[in-house]
Order: sequence, then C-alpha cells, then structure tokens
Amino acid sequence: MIAKTVKLGENVQIGQNVVIEDNVVIGNNVLIGHNVVIKRDTIIGDGCIIGDNTILGKKPFKASISAVTEEKELPPLSIGNFVTIGALCVLYRGSILGNFVFVGDLATIREDVEIGEHTIIGRGVAVENKTRIGRYVKIETNAYITALSIIEDYCFIAPNVTLTNDNFLGRTEQRKNFFKGAIIKRGARVGANATILPGREIGEDALIAAGAVLTKDAKPRMIYVGVPAKEFKPVPTEQLLENQEFYRG
Repeated sequence: MIAKTVKLGENVQIGQNVVIEDNVVIGNNVLIGHNVVIKRDTIIGDGCIIGDNTILGKKPFKASISAVTEEKELPPLSIGNFVTIGALCVLYRGSILGNFVFVGDLATIREDVEIGEHTIIGRGVAVENKTRIGRYVKIETNAYITALSIIEDYCFIAPNVTLTNDNFLGRTEQRKNFFKGAIIKRGARVGANATILPGREIGEDALIAAGAVLTKDAKPRMIYVGVPAKEFKPVPTEQLLENQEFYRG
C-alpha cells in the first residue's frame, strides 16, 4: 500500500507487501525491501537501501514508569543520502541520520537521536533516545548506547559495550534529577564488554580496555584497565587518531 500523498523519486524499487504512509518523501535510486513499513512524513534521501521487514518513522510508546521517554510531537525521521539500513531494524520518528550512515540488521534507533555521516551502527545495536553520535563513529555488534549519551567523531565502541545513565538503578524519584549518559570524546575507544557508569567522561583518544568498568572520568590519551578501571599507561603515539591514514580532521 502506497498512500497517494507519497513523493517518489526516479528509479525507486519497492518490494512486496510494503506500506508507505502519507507525506513520505523518497529520493532517487532508492531500494526498498519486502515487508517494509514507512510511517507518515518520513524523509529518505537519494541512493538509500532499506532491508526487508524494517520499520521507519515509528512513534515511541511510553511505558507508565518510563523516566526518559516524553509524550510530545516529534519531527519526521530524516535519512540522508546513500544510507544503508539492514533487515529487521526499527528507526523512530524524530531522529536524523547523516549521509553514508550504515545500520546493521536488527538495530534499533530511538527518537531524538542524531547520527553523523559515515557512521556505522552494528548488528543488534540499541541506540536509546536523546543521544548524539558524531561522524565516522563505529559501534559494533550488540552494544547498548543508553539515553542521553554523547559520542563524538571517530570513536570506536566494541561489541557488547554497555553505557548507563541511572546511578539509582530505578529506585526513588530522586534519580530523575540525575540522569546522565556517558560523554565519549573524539577518537576515544571502548573495548568489548566494558561498562561505563552514568555521566562518566572519556577524554579524547583515551582507551578503555575490554571488560573494564569505568567509575571515574578518563583522561585524554590514557589507557584504563580493570574493575574498577584504573589509569594504566599512555596510548602509544602510533595509535593516536591524528596519526591514522583515515583521519580527515
């Protein structure tokens, strides 16, 4: 089903059982898989690929005890040019994806999220609401990016990393005054299965080792290891972002 108010560009290929609601705008040379649902007002740029069984522009449901999700009118989901979105993904209304973003199968991107160009969101990653992710970021399989997080350009988040935002673990109304996600500065790296406690800042080019639990802010260009994570040694010069061939400033 394609609503009469949909604006289709040239050379758009649409699979079987696709639903496209009112006022959707789709650019040129877009490939849409089978069983895709595109909610009203969604904007899709040129050259995009949308995998099978994906939902774009979903409105959030608010649980009765949710402390972060708001009931408000959200702008349309906006997807830039040459974005690839895998199968079985859910992207919510009110988020913005820059050009050349790649979203792996089974990923979820909530409302009020911004993702910069050339960023990769891996398979099964959950990006919660009110999160900002920069350019050329790589977030690998099954990482959990909690609400209210900030991840700057060129960061690397390994598989199964967990960011947190609630020091009270869901107890007391007081916790609502202190919600804060992690702040991961440009070029920082977080190893597999690491956990970052609420509001912790990871400095530019810092490295948090696999399995670490970061309970305090991490200094720029330093490596942190252990539980709780402790300062170990400086990041080797050859590993610094400024010395990488792919770095574009």
